[in-house]
Amino acid sequence: MRRTDQVGGGGAELLAVPSATAVRTAACGYWHRRGLPADPPQVAVAPGAPLLLLAVLAAAAGAPGGGGEGLRAPGSVLLPHPCPPWHAAQARQLGRTVHTVPVPAECGGVPDPFALLEAVRRSRGAGEVPHALVLSVADDITGTAPPPELLHEVCEAAVAEGLLIVSDETWRDTSHDPHDTVVVSPAEMLTEAGRAGHVVVLAGLDAMDAAMDAAMDAATDGAPVTGPGSGPGEVPPGPSPGIARFAATERGRAFGERVHHLLTELGARLSGPVAAAAAATLREPAELLSRRAEAARLRGERARALHRVVTGTGAVCRPPHLGRHLYLDLDPFRPRLAARGVTDAPRLEAELVRRLGPYAQGGHRFGDAPGELRVRLATDLPAGAAGAAGQDGGAGEPVAAGAAGRQPPQEWPRAPGTLAQVQSVLVDLTDGSCQ
Repeated sequence: MRRTDQVGGGGAELLAVPSATAVRTAACGYWHRRGLPADPPQVAVAPGAPLLLLAVLAAAAGAPGGGGEGLRAPGSVLLPHPCPPWHAAQARQLGRTVHTVPVPAECGGVPDPFALLEAVRRSRGAGEVPHALVLSVADDITGTAPPPELLHEVCEAAVAEGLLIVSDETWRDTSHDPHDTVVVSPAEMLTEAGRAGHVVVLAGLDAMDAAMDAAMDAATDGAPVTGPGSGPGEVPPGPSPGIARFAATERGRAFGERVHHLLTELGARLSGPVAAAAAATLREPAELLSRRAEAARLRGERARALHRVVTGTGAVCRPPHLGRHLYLDLDPFRPRLAARGVTDAPRLEAELVRRLGPYAQGGHRFGDAPGELRVRLATDLPAGAAGAAGQDGGAGEPVAAGAAGRQPPQEWPRAPGTLAQVQSVLVDLTDGSCQ
């Protein structure tokens, strides 16, 4: 790959695109309301958070004091496991070695700080240059957020080792009860500590898809949107827009320029209608906030009900506080499951999909070892798992996770019978015994 620290004027070209300017300005307001002030030049916009992460990791490899040696030695990226599959995919696409670090017992989204230091030591011992840690302060895999004191330990460890922290905050606004769950950004912590330049905040608008549809309808007055498969009032097929925030420091500005340059070379621009819808969504009108809060409340009800069912059967599962999923560990039932031919995560996924439909994904998809009996369940499962067996989720994502997320909250059905079905399936698989 060509060096990315010689940015020339390419980044300025992308900054001058009017549609992107509106999104960046709206993103500044979005972050300001969350205690993270920003100016438009500090913000990058792209058609998808994965593409933004790709550019950020590519820029990090050439950042002075942040892994610049990576251009002369094998570079590596550290991730917690479990984590979203696209985090690892972008690092591997750049030829980086990916090291996954186990999460602590109390939450997902961040690595155990002591295990992180050990992973960095081993990476350097292998002749690599670890230059970035990607984490999620609102983890949609496990439905949890790290406690502020734990996140602080992780940030301190990462900064001490010279790692750039990329904080994926896509799902931070999906807390089931905002008074119960405190989501803190590493950017807040490191700014207070005078180390703001060590963090990039990343967010996809995936959690706002329904709002994007409504904004698209308003932006086009119901006129058809150009693009195969897209109809009136629908965002054209493709990833939700992504935004990134860089620190207002010399290091942060230089890093932002490299990212803007890379995005320009990649031709990473939003279409006019998508940009208008993204800007309208990021402005967060009162109606959007009300719908989002109600959707999170209802999803929280389903998540808690599902959690009671799965833990009642003996499965190990962290209490859900946000997002759309629960993460189950069925290892206590390993002997019983092995007797039924279920000896790893792929087989566990296959068995649950056969019985419940495409609402279960094995932990191997999220960086956990295939031999671990872990699985992610969609909290939308109670709204439609019955009779769903045989559907194809496609692209490794459960059908309900995206489809139900676009439904107005009042249209989400309640299906207590499906909770009984989940309980019946787990009891049948395990015989209710760990022996």
